[in-house]
Amino acid sequence: MSEFKNSKTPVLQEQLCFSVYSLSLAINKVYRPLLKKLDLTYSQYLVMLVLWEGDQRTVSEIGEQLFLDSATLTPLLKRLESAGFVQRVRSSQDERQVIICLTDEGRQLRQQAAGIMDEMFCAMGCSLEELSALRERLNDLRNHLIQHVA
Repeated sequence: MSEFKNSKTPVLQEQLCFSVYSLSLAINKVYRPLLKKLDLTYSQYLVMLVLWEGDQRTVSEIGEQLFLDSATLTPLLKRLESAGFVQRVRSSQDERQVIICLTDEGRQLRQQAAGIMDEMFCAMGCSLEELSALRERLNDLRNHLIQHVA
């Protein structure tokens, strides 16, 4: 750590945050044409992934998984509902909770999206082991940073 504190003014290309940011931009550029075929944005795709793992989730459950607050998530869910992929239903036990349910069209979309991960894997040019190790390390780093802020 001391080498960072004693270093001269940071250079953009040496910043981990810039590497992560620019990687995210590059990933989104590859996803964009793949998701356009499904009429989804990347953020909407992430919501659908959560729902394909388990239908009928509350907005807060989806937000926790995606690290998004309800102010960011609500417009995404409304657009997915307008597209016919999900339904928003108030909980019968607690009207403050909104439950997000897949529609038949939303379930069918999963089959159309099935090849996306293979295409992304090919585009990344890494082995499955390398990508798994990288994902685990990035998740560890994210979790450490979240604990640091909390």
